[in-house]
Amino acid sequence: MHILLAFASLSGNTREVAARVRARCEALGHRVDGVEVDALDIRLALAGEAPALCLLGSWTDNAGRTPAEMKGCVAALRDRFGLPLPFPVAVFGTGETQWGEEYYCGAAHRLARFFRSPYPVLEIEQMPQGIEDTHTIHHWTDTVLALTETPTTC
Repeated sequence: MHILLAFASLSGNTREVAARVRARCEALGHRVDGVEVDALDIRLALAGEAPALCLLGSWTDNAGRTPAEMKGCVAALRDRFGLPLPFPVAVFGTGETQWGEEYYCGAAHRLARFFRSPYPVLEIEQMPQGIEDTHTIHHWTDTVLALTETPTTC
């Protein structure tokens, strides 16, 4: 399956989660086009064929908001493919509970609601560490892939 993995990372936490998600998808035989949206114009990554699945990852800005670079990615997806998108979107995010549970991974939840994602949102506290976070990331990725490959789901 062709997967677009687009993410925004401020401190490297979301970049690390994206790397683990990508590695899992590729280990399972999927083709992944990955782009860090704050390092490259997302429009370049969207020039080719539409993916079968889009994985979006974001850190959370002030008071649970979506950072500007991810908003730019959303606009680029809309401009290229229209809304609703012709493929499903799954969302993962990083955050810090110290800023309040009501804001934790707020950007990821906002994105999931905006795209009406049928998938669970993956939440990782700060930088993924250890076997537990790796297991959580693999489980989420496996779940998203299995639901996408099931014709009645998406």
